[in-house]
Amino acid sequence: MALGELVKLRAMDAEALWRWNHDPEVMRWMDDSYAQPVDRVRTWLTDRPRNSYGDLLLGVEALADGVLIGLVTLRDAETEKGIATLDVYLGGKAYWGRGYATDTVRTVCRYGFEDMRLHKVTLTVATENRAARKAYEKVGFVEEGRLRQVFRRDGRWFDMFTMGLLADELR
Repeated sequence: MALGELVKLRAMDAEALWRWNHDPEVMRWMDDSYAQPVDRVRTWLTDRPRNSYGDLLLGVEALADGVLIGLVTLRDAETEKGIATLDVYLGGKAYWGRGYATDTVRTVCRYGFEDMRLHKVTLTVATENRAARKAYEKVGFVEEGRLRQVFRRDGRWFDMFTMGLLADELR
């Protein structure tokens, strides 16, 4: 589907998604619900509507070894507005800090701007999630606002930044 320097975006795998969703370190800054059994995750992936303009879900594969290392979505896109919301995470912890997240974000945004003809991609990120913010900023995302105490983890409330990237700002 979409090819970056380090990653390829492709269909998602239920077992990998289930494994990542059960890893507290991977899910640290994610809005997560109660962990589901692998058969329920498999059913969810099978039964969800096919990828469409408004709801795109893809797996992230490392080109170096063909391993599925993460998940990315562009959701809530409307053709009239040309804006979509990005969600991304890498579950393959061996790939953290090696440029894979940045390449994933760049690749999916390039796909959104070139193939979907989006004008803007938005996201929210916990203010404490410095690694994710750094990856977003490398691609060109800028902070647009702050949502106060909207994310709860470990009995504490955290703020979230809203960030945005316009098509002509992609680096």
